[in-house]
Formats: sequence, structure tokens, C-alpha cells
Amino acid sequence: MESTVTSADRKRQSSGCKTETRGKAMTSAELTTMALLAALLCVSSYISIRLPFSAVPITAQTVIINLAALLLKPRKALLTVVIWVLLGIVGVPVFSGGTAGFGVLAGPTGGYIIGYMAAAFLVSLACGQKNKVWRNLVAAIMVGIPVIYLLGTPWMAHVAHLDAKAALAAGVLPFIPGDLVKCILAAYLARALFRVVNRNMI
Repeated sequence: MESTVTSADRKRQSSGCKTETRGKAMTSAELTTMALLAALLCVSSYISIRLPFSAVPITAQTVIINLAALLLKPRKALLTVVIWVLLGIVGVPVFSGGTAGFGVLAGPTGGYIIGYMAAAFLVSLACGQKNKVWRNLVAAIMVGIPVIYLLGTPWMAHVAHLDAKAALAAGVLPFIPGDLVKCILAAYLARALFRVVNRNMI
């Protein structure tokens, strides 16, 4: 009887150790993924094309924003983007074209940056099962793009003193085709990376 109890205790202790180790592995994997995505977001800001008719540049940021949303849980996705924003605010040149400072948030693109944070959280919330390409794609297109435009365009119009028609022409219509392509790219990248990222997270 004594040996049976000892054996059971050993099993419980072993199980407890595995759970504790597993918890540490999950935290480590999440932090690593968030750090990598935040770094990619910083790098993507340098892939920037200025348009002569708009204060808003074309960047690769939308791909990484959606990738964070499609790989991470909502709060983790939001925190990843917040880290990037905070780096930019304190002076690290991580905003589009290598700009930095709080003045960027007060400028024409500030609303889009706020929209990135909202989109990261809401797309992650909307996509549910993150290993489904079509669900990811629908979430990115139907939630992410509208949220970014809704928060970004009115602020750009306010700062640049544009009416609604001019704001749509400068801040929405030229970007729709590219944003659709970037959503498709993010959805397929997320599907390819999902198993690797979540091997130690779930």
C-alpha cells in the first residue's frame, strides 16, 4: 500500500513539473513571437512608397499587423503593435519612412496608427480558429481594413483640411487593391506559420 501511494505521488509530482515547465515554454514562445513581430513591424515601416497626391504612404505594415492578429490572441496582438507605437513615440525611427516622435501621431498618418492597434485586436478576435485560411482572410478584409480606414481617414482629413470626397481619394481608394493583396499574403503566411508558432504555445 505504501509503495502504491509513493508511486502515485511521484506521478503527480512529475505531472506538476511538466505543467510548470510547459507554462514557462508557453510564456517564452509568446514573448518570442511578439518580439519578432514587433521587430518585423519596425522593419516593414522602411518599405514605404510616397504618393504625390496623398500624405499617406504605401507600406508593408498592414501585412505584419494582420500577421500578428492571425497568429496571436487579441491582447497579445494588441500589445505587439503597442510596443511598436511606443518605440516610435520615444524617438526610435520605426514609423513609415524612418520617422519617429509623438508628432507623427498628431500628423496625417496618426489615425492610421491608432487604427493598426484596433485592427490587430479586432481581427484576432474575429478570426477565431487561426489555422483557417479563409476565415483569416475574411477577418482581415471585413474587419481589419474597414477599422484602419475608419480611424485613419477622418483624422487625415482633419489634419490636411480635406472634404470627404478628397479624403476618400487620398486616403482610401488608392490603397484598397494593395491592402487586399496584403491581406491575402498575411492569411497564407499565418496558415504556414501557425503550426510552428503554436507548437510551444498551445
